[in-house]
Amino acid sequence: MGNYYVTARTAERAILVGVVLPWQEEEAVEDYLEELAFLVETAGARAVKKFIQRMEAPNPRTFIGQGKVNEIRAYIDLHQVDLVVFDDELSPTQLRNLDRELGRKVLDRTNLILDIFAQRAHTAYAKAQVELAQYEYLLPRLARMWTHLERQRGGIGLRGPGEKEIETDRRAIRNRIANLKEELKRIDRQMATQRKNRGRLVRVSLVGYTNVGKSTLMNLLAKADVFAENKLFATVDPTVRKVVIKNLPFLLSDTVGFIRKLPHSLVESFKSTLDEVRESDILLHIVDLSHPGYEEQIAIVQETLREIQAGDKKMIMVFNKIDAYKPEDPAGNVASPAKTEGNSMENLQKMWIARENAPAVFISALKKQNIETLKELLYSEVKEIHRKRYPYDNFLYPDPDSVE
Repeated sequence: MGNYYVTARTAERAILVGVVLPWQEEEAVEDYLEELAFLVETAGARAVKKFIQRMEAPNPRTFIGQGKVNEIRAYIDLHQVDLVVFDDELSPTQLRNLDRELGRKVLDRTNLILDIFAQRAHTAYAKAQVELAQYEYLLPRLARMWTHLERQRGGIGLRGPGEKEIETDRRAIRNRIANLKEELKRIDRQMATQRKNRGRLVRVSLVGYTNVGKSTLMNLLAKADVFAENKLFATVDPTVRKVVIKNLPFLLSDTVGFIRKLPHSLVESFKSTLDEVRESDILLHIVDLSHPGYEEQIAIVQETLREIQAGDKKMIMVFNKIDAYKPEDPAGNVASPAKTEGNSMENLQKMWIARENAPAVFISALKKQNIETLKELLYSEVKEIHRKRYPYDNFLYPDPDSVE
């Protein structure tokens, strides 16, 4: 399933382009391009070369400098390259100029993410949300898309409305945007009613950066069969399951993962999906502890939660993938795998990131390590909310010592 887009056609070969601005470190930009390469792979292509340029400010005409444009064009002339992907959002003018100068399909990060969402959306609701975001991205770039599609059809970045609506005009697209918004409002009302009809159960949502193991943990806690793989945005459609720990039931939802520079149009389109997060009682913030940039990922998720008005929710930090975690020594060097094996839960709990984000628990969803500790913590938090909300339902949470 995950390799369908790679095997269904010859994988496109991509060049990745990033810029280092005065307030950035080149090492950080290199890490960003690694993530961009993962996005490209998720979309079904293969990154073959990376170009980085240090600049005071992006060039308003081509984003990068003319010398770097020439360097990329020279590489394209010598190698088989299908597309050029920039790690930032490009203006319509920049896209048009780069298309002309490079002679290849040019995508920005937003277009790439939209393409992945178009692949991953399966329900009519998710498809409508993605289509709305695609059209809003397309509208100011319409003239460029027409000439571009005449030269090369299909492939990454052109899936969905771009390929089907070549002949349309701006008025038709605006009408389609209006219709999609009305359709989504109608579905939103239906989903809001569904949420109200779920009864009195406490609601818990899994949140976190993309590809941190949310769906794997969902399957573990809910004994569900949620699609999970080592790709970005494996989950686009929200999933809600009833979970029972001891004899206390609650609802657990798995939502779309967040990411750096998540396109604003997608945040807007998926706000209704993110209502699951906004209306939750508890958030399980899943963190990939083995990722070298996990601290930045935590900050990005927290900022996104604030953006959707969910930053003040009760939160449990769940540091996942402890089996792959390699700590640093005081000098900043990564410890050897042999030392990593000696990590104890006691040492992990003493980490500053755990102390500053209590309550926190360290697990490996894949290896099923320390899951019982997570369940105990979750049970305690759910029980506290339920007891305050429904003080007469004592039969739902007897003394834990009496429950096997």
